[in-house]
Amino acid sequence: MSSSDIFIGETIGTAVLILLGAGVCAAVTLKHSKARNAGWLAITFGWGFAVLTGAYLAGGVSGAHLNPAVTIGLAIEGGTKWSDVPLYLASELLGAMIGAVLVWLAYYGQFRAHLTDPEVLEAHRGEEGMVDPAAAPKAGPVLGIFSTGPEIRNAVQNVVSEVIATVVLVLAILTQGLNDNGNGIGTLGALITALVVVGIGLSLGGPTGYAINPVRDLGPRIVHALLPLPNKGGSDWGYAWIPVVGPLIGGALAGGLYNLAFA
Repeated sequence: MSSSDIFIGETIGTAVLILLGAGVCAAVTLKHSKARNAGWLAITFGWGFAVLTGAYLAGGVSGAHLNPAVTIGLAIEGGTKWSDVPLYLASELLGAMIGAVLVWLAYYGQFRAHLTDPEVLEAHRGEEGMVDPAAAPKAGPVLGIFSTGPEIRNAVQNVVSEVIATVVLVLAILTQGLNDNGNGIGTLGALITALVVVGIGLSLGGPTGYAINPVRDLGPRIVHALLPLPNKGGSDWGYAWIPVVGPLIGGALAGGLYNLAFA
């Protein structure tokens, strides 16, 4: 597998993953979206289909890691060369940022309408992130379209939740075996992994929103900080390390557990 294969596959696959995953969050959240208030089931299945599509696109090219936690787990397991890990991680982050920008473009009108709606502005008046909360309210939960956040802000619990959910994901991938390239999931594995992601969302997504993927959270959070969204509020950088560190620990633990119990 060449460096260009890794770069192209991971960038495109992760971009599609975020486009469809963050896209369902936008569809459920934003005013003037036909799917507004569709709920948690729509989000969990939307993310599952996002994984399925991204993995199908990238599987035959780069192995469809689409997730640094998966890359780390595969490197520890032995299916991915450590020398390839930096390129995988950089490509995944780039793809995640591209996907987030595409969501903004697809929902541009809905973002503008939502973030200038008087009812939304009033509902979120004085929330964290505004330069002058008394004069300019934060508008709406649009950060949740781009990145995750906890229901109860407790760093230890939040990290543990992300670790547990990521161990389930990466261990489920590792125990499927590798594709013909020997460096990722096969075609059937993409479907199984998508269903595992749905299951994680339904069962373990409640505490933190189940990032289970560092670039799924970090890339769109960077884009949220950079995009010219009116009244968008802060990007919650104080929490941003948790959905990066937790999944990386979970991916490493899953790789080690696989070698101990299944190899």
